[in-house]
Amino acid sequence: MADLELRQEGEVVWATMNRPDRLNALSRNLVTELREFFVGLYWRRDVRVVVLQGAGAAFCAGLDLKERGDPQGSRSIGAGLTRQREISEIVIAMRRCPQPIIACVNGAAAGGGFALALASDVRIATPKMRMNAAFIRIGLSACDIGVSYFLPRMVGSSVAAEYMLTGRFIDAQRAYQLGLVSRVVEPDQLEAEAKGFVEDMLHATPLGLRLTKEALNHAIDAGGLEAAIAMEDRNQILASSDGDFQEGVQAFLEKRKPHYSKRDA
Repeated sequence: MADLELRQEGEVVWATMNRPDRLNALSRNLVTELREFFVGLYWRRDVRVVVLQGAGAAFCAGLDLKERGDPQGSRSIGAGLTRQREISEIVIAMRRCPQPIIACVNGAAAGGGFALALASDVRIATPKMRMNAAFIRIGLSACDIGVSYFLPRMVGSSVAAEYMLTGRFIDAQRAYQLGLVSRVVEPDQLEAEAKGFVEDMLHATPLGLRLTKEALNHAIDAGGLEAAIAMEDRNQILASSDGDFQEGVQAFLEKRKPHYSKRDA
């Protein structure tokens, strides 16, 4: 059985980290499967939205330290950097891929699991959710796998410092207050809540959805207002010139679901 279970329903892929006995900790195999899946999404037009979740009682408890063995060992620095990039490439691919990613976070999202949640576009939590930069509690820096990039941009540098310097847990209520999660629902409502987001996202044209995620990514680091608006202007002209634009307008006016073409976006 794969450590990453993929189920495609129409234009949506439900990606489930499937190591519930280890709280979905990142084994080498799971790292490989996550990386290959998200890297491959860049080229796929048959997938428009991804839902990422964990099997059982946790989202992802971070790196599987038991599998890793002796942290010193005889590995060279070069080999260590390569192994590190094999993991960090996952979050780079998550931001690069054009599909919005909805993370359903139940239970622990620690260390690498925290990074996966932050690299997603929308986060839905349950009251049992607990997120933290666990790296600093095991002798490493809390700045790992993109956390030092994502967290300050989401909650500000002061709050980010609070959690990254201490490794303290962020519970669901605090995460909601900070805007880290969009909704807090009971575990049995998690999938239904995600489906609601999926349905709304699929009202966008395929091109419009892709361009929106791309522009959001770039706007975070844009040189200023004019740079962000230049990108927005370009995207609006591209989207309005696309064959699906008229169908989107017509569906809105007729108050119905749009039926977009199956050609490349």
